[in-house]
Amino acid sequence: MDLTLIQRTFPFFLAAAWITVQISVLALLLGFLVAIVLVAARLSTVLIFRWLARLYISVFRGTPCLVQLFIIYFGGPQIGIELEPFAAGVIGLGLNIAAYMAESIRGAISNVDPGQEEAARSIGFGRSQTLWFITLPQAAKLMIRPLGVNAVALIKGSALVSTISVVELSYTAQRFISSTYKPFEIFMVSALLYIVMVYSVRFIVDYLDNRFAAR
Repeated sequence: MDLTLIQRTFPFFLAAAWITVQISVLALLLGFLVAIVLVAARLSTVLIFRWLARLYISVFRGTPCLVQLFIIYFGGPQIGIELEPFAAGVIGLGLNIAAYMAESIRGAISNVDPGQEEAARSIGFGRSQTLWFITLPQAAKLMIRPLGVNAVALIKGSALVSTISVVELSYTAQRFISSTYKPFEIFMVSALLYIVMVYSVRFIVDYLDNRFAAR
């Protein structure tokens, strides 16, 4: 094992890991916002909204994220949309994870005891009041761990943006391998940094789950 190589390249990997963190956080925020819209559409009484949300979720869950990234980055200029690799990566990952997050949120809402809604209605709560004050507070506790799973999947899936030239962790590893021909050391450092990021998210999720879901 070439420890000198690891020491020499480690600062570059830290910088690349920071890019990975930025992409993951921004994509997660975008995905959460889109997921809220999708859940609202899925729970809507308007048929066309429910159909459009179901179509979106089916398309984004049924096609590879890599293909979606290529369509956004390489296909966008054909319709007048030119994005920087970083922006394309955030949008592509965010739109993809939104489909999974929407189902996690909807599943949590569906698992709330229907008797709670009936009790709220019996004391005069409207549909929106029941949703905001009764259903969502209880569903929020149930969605902590599923959304944590989505966040971990997003971090690991962020390696795909290396294919559109985003200089993140995987891209940096590939670049150093091509110049040093020492894949073991390079991939080991890359893997360790991914493990740190994933277990940091897991620690946060476990804390939130123990703090709120147990109540």
